[in-house]
Amino acid sequence: MTQITEAAVREAVREILAQMQLAETASPAPAPAVAPVAGDDVRMTIRDLGPAKAGTSPTEVVLALAPAFGDKLKTKTITGISHAAVLREILAGIEEEGCTPRVIRVWHTSDVAFVGLTGAKLAGSGIGIGLQSRGTTVIHQRDLFPLQNLELFPQAPVIDLETYRAIGRNAARYAKGSTPDPVKQKNDQMARPKYQAIAAVFHIRETSFVDREKKPVDVEVRFA
Repeated sequence: MTQITEAAVREAVREILAQMQLAETASPAPAPAVAPVAGDDVRMTIRDLGPAKAGTSPTEVVLALAPAFGDKLKTKTITGISHAAVLREILAGIEEEGCTPRVIRVWHTSDVAFVGLTGAKLAGSGIGIGLQSRGTTVIHQRDLFPLQNLELFPQAPVIDLETYRAIGRNAARYAKGSTPDPVKQKNDQMARPKYQAIAAVFHIRETSFVDREKKPVDVEVRFA
């Protein structure tokens, strides 16, 4: 059995980055013949608005996006689910529980824990959801330490649209003062070795958009 070493992962990352850079400068190639991912028909426009202020409504849940989510990197998660579909499901889950979602973008960090905590601190309810471009997610609470959380979803490759909706629902339940059962997560022991290199690429590229001098901003999201 071949051992996956750190050196091998770094080499794979270098190769993928080189391929991505070449693809950005080359003429578009025909799309591969693959089955569409559920939710691919969802389209959205997303734009940053003014500085995000602390909310006051006890039923407000903030969905905090990492710097590149939705428009500056690939607009799909690590497994090809469109960012538009992911947002739609999380927001729908929050609304199903009678809470009000607000979307912000966090610029000063790409770490999902700190992104989620920033959202929680700005939410009227004190509950926030952090979301990275690759699909990694967390439900956070404003009075917890950054590396503590209510629920963490670290394996983006196994998160599907149903799970994203459930994450929105649970976040809203926490906002209402409930103690819901944690969202059930799938477990795939092969996900890490299979996606480790491309996950590193996602994080490196997202981190390149971090601006430590910029404050969080409110975001307008429109679906088509």
